[in-house]
Amino acid sequence: MAQQEMAVLVQRQAAKYGDRTALKYRDYGTGTWVPVSWKDFERTVRTAASALVALGVQEGENVGIFSQNKPECLAVDFAAFANRAVTIPLYATSSALQVQYIVGDAAIRYLFVGEQFQYDAAFSVFGYCESLLQMIIFDRSVRRDPRDQTSVYWDEFLQLGQGCPHQAEVDARTARGDEHDLVNILYTSGTTGEPKGVMLRHSNYDEIFRTHDKLLSVLTDRDVSLDFLPLTHIFEKAWTYFCLRRGVLVCVNLRPADVQQSLREVRPTVMCSVPRFWEKVYQGVHERIARESPLRRALMMDALKTGELHNVDYVNEGKTPPLMLRMKYKFYEKTVYALLKKTIGLENGNFFPTAGAAVSDEICRFAHSVGLNMMVGYGLTESTATVSLFPVKGFCIGSVGRVIPGLEVRIADNQEILLRGRSITDGYYKKPVSTAAAFDADGWFHTGDAGYLRDGFLFLTGRIKELFKTSNGKYISPQALETRLAIDRYIDQIAIIADRRKFVSALIVPVYEYVKEYAARKGITYSSLDELLRHPKIIALFQARIATLQQQFAHYEQVKRFTLLSRPFSMEQGELTNTLKLRRSVVSEHFKDEIDRMYAEAEAAQHAAGL
Repeated sequence: MAQQEMAVLVQRQAAKYGDRTALKYRDYGTGTWVPVSWKDFERTVRTAASALVALGVQEGENVGIFSQNKPECLAVDFAAFANRAVTIPLYATSSALQVQYIVGDAAIRYLFVGEQFQYDAAFSVFGYCESLLQMIIFDRSVRRDPRDQTSVYWDEFLQLGQGCPHQAEVDARTARGDEHDLVNILYTSGTTGEPKGVMLRHSNYDEIFRTHDKLLSVLTDRDVSLDFLPLTHIFEKAWTYFCLRRGVLVCVNLRPADVQQSLREVRPTVMCSVPRFWEKVYQGVHERIARESPLRRALMMDALKTGELHNVDYVNEGKTPPLMLRMKYKFYEKTVYALLKKTIGLENGNFFPTAGAAVSDEICRFAHSVGLNMMVGYGLTESTATVSLFPVKGFCIGSVGRVIPGLEVRIADNQEILLRGRSITDGYYKKPVSTAAAFDADGWFHTGDAGYLRDGFLFLTGRIKELFKTSNGKYISPQALETRLAIDRYIDQIAIIADRRKFVSALIVPVYEYVKEYAARKGITYSSLDELLRHPKIIALFQARIATLQQQFAHYEQVKRFTLLSRPFSMEQGELTNTLKLRRSVVSEHFKDEIDRMYAEAEAAQHAAGL
């Protein structure tokens, strides 16, 4: 049964692998990666399961985890599953109000917290959370508030289960498990409205595992995965469960900012990521190429063209590359590609699942050109992650892959993607109105994403609710433009403005470091960042780069005006969700003056020209 598999997954793997390493994490005191064997991991899970019983956690109870990625998060997960309890992860960057809402909505009694930030945020609202009884703190260095009389540290919690005094009760609960039991309630951050708790059951995970066993047979227990996306996110969560199930060594990256260092230290063979990661890699490589001597620059550009021709146009299409192309590719494989991949830390790459947002064709081609098997996919929390993904060979750049077996996909009259199958949630926690709105009478889940099917591949065109309509009646997909322009190395973030406006404009957060370097090369003087970003030569730089990148778009879709911002969009300001998606309404509100100024200046220019 699915419940029993998840409840005893660690136990079964420990019996199979024993002293082999299951997990690694960085010890920031020594700067080394600490291995955790399957046997030790299983012992921790078993002890934690007994400790949960000692606390009084009941079957079906919701247990909260508010932490950065840590091995302890996984230990709590599997300890809860053994008890038929449900885990609810909160994003490590969540505000105190978000914590208060989720704890209250899910009636959480016990909340596991990671570091000082999470403890402080949770404790600040502890008194407002009627259900909350106690916090368990993972990090021993966290300083407890003097008023805190209830919180305990992780090691103190484990003492409750030392010797597993409640193992018989844990075993009895596991035996009562059913595939319809809840595993997680995952609160989607949402770009509008309050969070909704997506209910995922053991049957959902069972189906997604069954499918991926067939699709990802290339994943073996010799692989090494780096966890750096939040374990709160369904993509990383489902992927990590699947990796542990397949015996993959999982290296847990605690701090997202450390991912580049972790890559070079861990040298993973697999890693799930979002397009923003690959955009940064792409920009970094092209920045490096631009700094090379003319001869080396020409060599590296030829290497990229050769790799694309060999890997994308021939190998991916099942064709044998010509002899000279094969020889040229082999040369670059041992020189240019090897150097690039080693510099990043991906020279041991097997494949790299990528989802969460649109992937530009250029970045996809680049990755495959240098031999990085970027496996583009599409999914939602409500679909237990995967809806579609690239096949190992025969993928179609521009698509999000083939729909996974067993999942039904239908395209509605308005181009919305509809889903039906065993991996789809049956609704939102305690939100019958939202659940009814998401499913039609025939059981189809409405994703809110627009797309189409062609030759077995799924293509995304945008969000149904985020299609902008200009005052001239033209429809604009902001995501398509943002994805295209975001590949530029001078652009860090971008928000397209067009809804009910006469033309398309953009708010752009530049890569400040590159702009300053450009100013130094061009002898541009300035007294502040704001002054620099208003300089005619800087404006001209961005105008030229944007004009080149948006040539493929119709004239009415192209950015006509833009404003360079001196501060980035942020989660703290409410402009980004926890998954770094734009909250467009908040951005429009916070930068109303800048937006209005662009359109007022355009109006004045037209008036002066007599138009």
